[in-house]
Formats: sequence, C-alpha cells, structure tokens
Amino acid sequence: MPNIHRAVTLSLGTTLLSCILVTPAHAGAQQDKMRACNKEAREKGLKKDERKAFMSSCLSSAAPSAQPTSAEDSKSASLQERRKQCRADAKEKALKGDERKAFVAECAKA
Repeated sequence: MPNIHRAVTLSLGTTLLSCILVTPAHAGAQQDKMRACNKEAREKGLKKDERKAFMSSCLSSAAPSAQPTSAEDSKSASLQERRKQCRADAKEKALKGDERKAFVAECAKA
C-alpha cells in the first residue's frame, strides 16, 4: 500500500507543478498584450466607450481562437466592426434615442 500512496502523491505533485509552470507563461503573455494595448489606447487618447471597443478589439486580435474560421464568421466579424464604427460616429454626432438607433442601423447596412 505505501507504494501506491507514494505513486499517487508523486503523480499529483507532478500535475500541480506542471500547472504552476504553465500558467505564469500564459498569464505573462496576456499581461504583456494588455500593457501594449493600454499603451496604444493611451497614446491615441481614447476614452470611455471608444477605449472599451479598442481594448476589446486589441486584446482579441492576439487570440488565435478569436479569429474567424469560416466565411460566415468573417462576415459576422466585419459586421460587428462596422457597427462599432457606426456607434462611434453616432456618438460624435451626439445622436440620441430613436435617431441614434436609425442611424446605426442604416450605417451598418452600408
């Protein structure tokens, strides 16, 4: 019995060690990307919604799984980008309520 206990303990220890060693590398890369995106947003002088949209786009551009995998996904991604730009344009024009909704809907169709 002691040999089984030792083998299980060793196995668990190896698993935990591998988790500890893998996680910081991934976290470090994500933190580096976050720093770079923050710096770029700061340099561009982005605030509030514009900054949120930029940060989301910037951070997802680094993740390979976030990239479109088919023509339909690509079409959906480009529509989302158009909508983001239309919302930013509506904000610049200070549009509110139904007028804003109509503007964004028409703008996104183009």
